[in-house]
Amino acid sequence: MTAENKVTLEELGWDDYFSREFQLIKMPGAVPGRVVAVEKDSCQVVTASGELAAQLSGKMRYLADGGDEYPAVGDWLVLRPLPGEPKAVIKVILPRKTKFSRQITGGRDRTSGGKTLEQVVAANVDTVFLVSGLDGGRSLNLRRIERYLAIARISGAAPVIVLNKADLCTDIEGRVRQVETIAPNIPIHAVSATALTGLDALKLYLSKSKTAALLGSSGVGKSALINALLGEDRLATAEVRKSDKEGRHTTTRRELILLPGGGSVIDTPGMREIQVWGDEKSLDDAFEDISRLAAGCRFSDCQHNAEPGCAVRAAILQGELDATHFRNYQKLQREVRYLTARQEGHAALEEKLRWKKISQYRQYLKRNKQDN
Repeated sequence: MTAENKVTLEELGWDDYFSREFQLIKMPGAVPGRVVAVEKDSCQVVTASGELAAQLSGKMRYLADGGDEYPAVGDWLVLRPLPGEPKAVIKVILPRKTKFSRQITGGRDRTSGGKTLEQVVAANVDTVFLVSGLDGGRSLNLRRIERYLAIARISGAAPVIVLNKADLCTDIEGRVRQVETIAPNIPIHAVSATALTGLDALKLYLSKSKTAALLGSSGVGKSALINALLGEDRLATAEVRKSDKEGRHTTTRRELILLPGGGSVIDTPGMREIQVWGDEKSLDDAFEDISRLAAGCRFSDCQHNAEPGCAVRAAILQGELDATHFRNYQKLQREVRYLTARQEGHAALEEKLRWKKISQYRQYLKRNKQDN
């Protein structure tokens, strides 16, 4: 996207919500822009007058305390353009409608005791395409799809399951039924990026101003799907390994791409395992079938292990709830609880350090007073 290839803000997804938030800023000379790509220390943004390279203002960089306070692909920003240069300074990130997040650990490495932070992978997404492959091997992993579904629901975006490489599958209906057991009431589409079949179903989610993000492991064909929707081979693709059908990372950065027929898509690097970012309530909302059963347990704090009157265990014994589906829910629940405990521990430590500094400062003042 270049200055010669201008698009309107509305085509990028600008609407009344963002317009109201922008007006509240009241910053003379500022313009809105949407992040289309994020580099290490800067990002590319598109405004009504073209594309600009943007960097955080010194104040924003100083005050930023977490990954969610840095721009993500799909964010709408308040920018101060630099006169005579294709550059701008980022002043404000407008409130997000939706955000797709994962956990990252601060510090040099995961053993450093660094603070657990939220990293926003993509923002202001209307639909999340959860992409899996129908080419055999580990490309179709129901437990991974469940994890992606939970993350998609927590994000606020609408999940859609995309089963790619349908041209390599001899039992498409059987695979779809298999996925339906863990994703009731979720749209499921079998498509082929190489044979260009089933793509019209995806285009229904990509009307003008709508944004979709693609999520899935390496090798499931996310970049190939985007190329098929674009009608050109813009993104690099790679063959998967024949031994296990696993793929190599071909996408190295997150990028928002405007489609010729309207709408935009966000390509994300393949992520085999994503740690959930959220709380127990949001996780329960994501697993509404289990939450609905849990409401019938005899005890409100039932852990669904060996407690009498457990409606969840009864449903598993009667074949109404898949045991593996429930174990995956428990695994995600443990992750969320660990995240909560870690965050609370860091908050307590930070509060302790704050009072230690206050005490040291009081002692400093007391000594100075005595010396004088």
